[in-house]
Amino acid sequence: MKKLVLSALLVCGIVGNSLAQLSFPPSGNNQKAEVSQHVGLVKIKVSYSSPNVTSPEGTDRTGKIWGELVHYGYADLGFGTSKNAPWRTGANENTIFETSHDIVVEGKTLPAGKYGFFVAVAKDKPWTVIFSKNSSSWGSYYYSQNEDALRVEIAPQANDFRQWLTYEFTERKPTETTLALMWEKIKLPIKITVPNINEYYISAFRDELRGGAGEIGENWTNAALFCVQNKMNLEEALTWADMAISGNYIGKRNYATLSAKGQVLNALGRKEEGEKLMKEAVMHPTATAMDIHQYGRTLLGAGKKNEALDIFKYNAEKNKSEWVIHIGLIRGYSAVGNYKKALECAETAQKVVTEDTNRKNVVRMIELLKQGKDVNTN
Repeated sequence: MKKLVLSALLVCGIVGNSLAQLSFPPSGNNQKAEVSQHVGLVKIKVSYSSPNVTSPEGTDRTGKIWGELVHYGYADLGFGTSKNAPWRTGANENTIFETSHDIVVEGKTLPAGKYGFFVAVAKDKPWTVIFSKNSSSWGSYYYSQNEDALRVEIAPQANDFRQWLTYEFTERKPTETTLALMWEKIKLPIKITVPNINEYYISAFRDELRGGAGEIGENWTNAALFCVQNKMNLEEALTWADMAISGNYIGKRNYATLSAKGQVLNALGRKEEGEKLMKEAVMHPTATAMDIHQYGRTLLGAGKKNEALDIFKYNAEKNKSEWVIHIGLIRGYSAVGNYKKALECAETAQKVVTEDTNRKNVVRMIELLKQGKDVNTN
C-alpha cells in the first residue's frame, strides 16, 4: 500500500521536501533549468522546470497550450489551498525569480529578493505577471494574492515555435535587460531596468575600500574619478581623492592622484583650487606627454584657448621626442587663430608621426589650415 501511495504522488508531481534526500527523475520529464543575467552589479536569475509541447505520452499539443494545458486567468486546481491559482510559469515546483538588488519591472519597483513567479494568462489581452513573496511552495497550488509583491500587465507577442518552455534574456544593455518567457508560438517580454545602477557601484566601492581593495592607492583614485565622470557623490569622492594622495601607507603625490583631486574640485565648482592642483599635476615628473596633452585638450574643450596653448608649449619643451607634442601645438596655435604657425607645426608633424591613423589626421589638419579653418572645430 505504501508503494502504491508513493507512486501515485510521484505521478501527480506533488511530492516535494519529504523526498529531498533522494534524487528522483523530474515529474513528467520536465527538466530543471536556470538562466541568469547581470546588469552591472545586479544579478537576475530564473529557476524553473521546462515542460514540452509534446506530452510525456508523445501527444503533440501544438495549438492546445494556451487556454487548455495552461488555463486562462485563475483556477481551482483541485489541490492545495488556492482557489484562484494563476499559471506557475513552468512545471512542478515554483518558478523562482531572484534579483540581487532592487530593480524596476515594467516601470514598477521590485525589491531585492527571491520570488515565486506566476502569470495569469488571458485571451486577446495583456497577461498579468505576478511576483509572489512565497517562493517555496509547490507550483501555484498554495498561491495567495495576499502574498503578492508586485503585479504588472504585459501583452504577449507572436514568436517562432519553441518546443520547450524557455526563459531567455533577449536584450542586454548597461542599465536594462528584457527577460522573455517563450513557449509554443508565444513570447512574453518583460522589461527590467536598473535606473540607479551607479549608486550600486558606489555602494560597492564603500565596502570594498574598507577591505583589501583599500590597500591599493589606485583604487581610491579610480573610485573618485568614477564619481566625477558620473557627476555624483562628489563630496565623498573628494575624501577618496585625498586618501589616494595622503593616506597612511598608500598615499602618493603624483600626476594620477593630483589630477583626480583636481577634477573632483572642478566638479564641485571649486575651480580656482581645481585648476591650481591640475597645474601642479601636469608639472609633476610623473606626468607623461599624453597626460599633459589630454589636459590641454580639456582646456580647449572648456574654451580656455590661451591656457591650452601654454600647456601644449610646455609639453613640447619637456617631451621633445614624443610625437603627440606636435599634435598639441597644431591644436593650440589653431585655436588662437595663428594658422600659419599651426601649419608649420603640422608640416613638421607629417615628417615625425608614423602611425597610420594619426598621419591621416595630420593630413586632414593641413588641408583645413590651408583653407583657413580651425582644426578643433572641423
